[in-house]
Amino acid sequence: MTTHVEVKALLVAAVASGQGKTTVTAALARKLARQGKRVRVFKCGPDFIDPMLLERASGAPVRSLDLWMVGHELCRSQLAQAAAEADVILIEGVMGLYDGTPSSADLSREFGVPVMAVIDAGAMAQTAGALVHGLRDYGPVEMAGVIANRVASEGHAKMVAASLRDIPLFATLPRQARSLPERHLGLVLPGEVLDIDQLLDNLADQLVFDEAAWERLRPVRIEIPPATTPQAPLLAGRTIAIARDPAFMFIYPANLDTLRQLGATLNFFSPLADEAIPAEADAVYLPGGYPELHAEALSQAGAWQASMRAAHAAGTPIVAECGGMMASADTLADQAGAVWAMAGLLPGAVAMQARLAGLGSQGLPTEQGVLRGHTFHYSRLETAVAPAAYTIKHPSAVQGEAWYRVGSLTASYFHAYFPSNPAAVAALFSRSAA
Repeated sequence: MTTHVEVKALLVAAVASGQGKTTVTAALARKLARQGKRVRVFKCGPDFIDPMLLERASGAPVRSLDLWMVGHELCRSQLAQAAAEADVILIEGVMGLYDGTPSSADLSREFGVPVMAVIDAGAMAQTAGALVHGLRDYGPVEMAGVIANRVASEGHAKMVAASLRDIPLFATLPRQARSLPERHLGLVLPGEVLDIDQLLDNLADQLVFDEAAWERLRPVRIEIPPATTPQAPLLAGRTIAIARDPAFMFIYPANLDTLRQLGATLNFFSPLADEAIPAEADAVYLPGGYPELHAEALSQAGAWQASMRAAHAAGTPIVAECGGMMASADTLADQAGAVWAMAGLLPGAVAMQARLAGLGSQGLPTEQGVLRGHTFHYSRLETAVAPAAYTIKHPSAVQGEAWYRVGSLTASYFHAYFPSNPAAVAALFSRSAA
């Protein structure tokens, strides 16, 4: 019986955010895919937007790896499944290599995946070696090589390569005249960039790649975990209506998998298109997204708003996360300060602000145990409703986001990762909880 699989795998990491990890990972994924290799990409840590771009670059679904939120066993299972299907696995790290608890370095060591360091070489030359040797030795981690971003010339690349000593310069990418556009919460969504595939192809073309260094990469051995007990179908026979459009698209693919494994039928609808909640829905899920960018359209979506109020009045469980909660409040003030009427299920007003209002891994205590996830938002809710509970920040264990219950509505800035506690998720979408 096979107990492991082997695959070439790299964890693409950096000294800090802003070095070009996502750009480089996307360029590498697209270049390898165009060479005919089967590429699977993962994103380390909680994130919704980078995986969308990396999926576009690689042509395959992108899942999350996080030793705390996702958990060791599901991380290993996802890696083993990808290794069985792919020629190469790329894992984009989060923040700096050693930032966070757990960090990208922890993930690298846990699964024996060597690190490919991305450095912004735009304002340095020989100092690159000191930086990369420090990254390698501090942990330490196994350092497969370096990809130098924003390289000015072939001579510049040679200076960087010489400084690295025993660490190979794997590839270089020149400074880009046009970068991937960004907004609050991260990159602009791939579907909003008209020529995104041309942009990704251009990045792949400009990635100067050492084929010999690639061939020398050792395969990574991924242990195949034992089969798990099938999930009890706690939502069998239930239909869950899920908002999905440009205002509501921050949803882990694993969350949808979990709902299906629980036995639920999923039915997607678009509040932005003023679609009412499907009549057959036994529960409603409003995930996060960018309602603030579409507040005027949502305020005029009369059929959707009326269906929300009718479902709430009927006691239908409604789970609203972050952007979903914002759209469930009385009003939403956008970045320009204009105030728009929302669905009005949660008494209160939401306003955007320039400063980040919440960030990090958190867990929600429930009767079924802790439901893990994260928070990341630039808005604030003013409400007289007393929270039914609070999340707990990880790893500090201090109080996190408020979690509200108003009739059959549960709402919070907290984004839950459903596989971390399927029983708690089943309870959230059941009438007994509502």
